Amino acid sequence: MTEADARVAVAGAYRALGAAGLIAGSSGNVSARIEGGMVISPTGTSPEAVTEAGLVRMGLQVPAPRASSEWALHAALYLARPDLGAIVHTHSDACTALACLGEGMPPFHYQVAGFGGDDVRCGAYVTFGTPELAAVAVQAMAGRTACLLSNHGMIAAGPDMAAALTAARTLEALARQYLMARAAGTVRLLTAAEMAAARERYRTYG
Repeated sequence: MTEADARVAVAGAYRALGAAGLIAGSSGNVSARIEGGMVISPTGTSPEAVTEAGLVRMGLQVPAPRASSEWALHAALYLARPDLGAIVHTHSDACTALACLGEGMPPFHYQVAGFGGDDVRCGAYVTFGTPELAAVAVQAMAGRTACLLSNHGMIAAGPDMAAALTAARTLEALARQYLMARAAGTVRLLTAAEMAAARERYRTYG
């Protein structure tokens, strides 16, 4: 992706997340991979104020002025995962509520398989904006395109921005549904065989 295309994608995604209620204030960040690094939303911006010109181009090793406080999280994932082209990190309501329970998302619905496995992991709590949190994120995302971060929020990613946005919206919807189901009674979890069948279907889905 060119830098110009990345700026359009990141700014558009940030606004879309705000419009969907997945980002409140400046509590989220979005990035897209480019040759030699990434384009990432700046620290302290909001969906209403973000501009393409105000985004930050940077490498994956050294922080750049004005870059999001979570730049290391994005950089670590790009370094570890060549399959990822875009990353979304938010404190969306349902995902954050589940993360504040210190729990991941079990196989309560077949769509969980769409993130790459039988569950969505929840990484341990680590202070935000630190290299330690970046390491937790890489571990929690291994083999997955989404994870929760304990007492913090969520990460969703994909090969491009459209896929990352879809993952973020789907993860939030599933977290809300799972919490609703738990409040109503005992949740029936899918078996390993049922999840394997769902993953096989996802190989040709869409």
